[in-house]
Amino acid sequence: MAGTRLDPIDRKILAELQGDGRMTNVELAKRVGISAPPCLRRVRALEEQGYIRGYHADIDPRELGFEVQVFAMVGLQSQAEADLSAFEARCRAWPLVRECHMLNGEVDFILKCVAPDLSTFQRFLTEELTAADNVVSVKTSLVIRGAKDEPGVPFDILEARLEQPA
Repeated sequence: MAGTRLDPIDRKILAELQGDGRMTNVELAKRVGISAPPCLRRVRALEEQGYIRGYHADIDPRELGFEVQVFAMVGLQSQAEADLSAFEARCRAWPLVRECHMLNGEVDFILKCVAPDLSTFQRFLTEELTAADNVVSVKTSLVIRGAKDEPGVPFDILEARLEQPA
């Protein structure tokens, strides 16, 4: 099972950093119950192994004037790997697209987009997204409000699974 390659201290480090990536190494070490030098070595190892992909601030888009959030469900004409990769590359280049996920089922991709206003999103939708190569359909849903936006993974569930006998 994934996660079993990490010991309990590594998992605690990840859980603590997921909750507050700005804490000092000294504070982190105190929270996980080890001294600062081995804590820093462990954090660096977790970064090198890819468990920690990066650190960022959780910015409130509305405070910066991005009032519109939209989920766009995109259907492609071709699902050949080259076409899927080309669409993903295109999504990475569009600033309004903040997340891009390939799905199975009726929809090929779901995109999370933010824009300062509806007219900006509409321009993106008509001039870029629907006009993109291989795009055959786009259905959009405007977000009215968000009830939960929790980053990362639920460490309490991981720990409970690891405590169960095999």
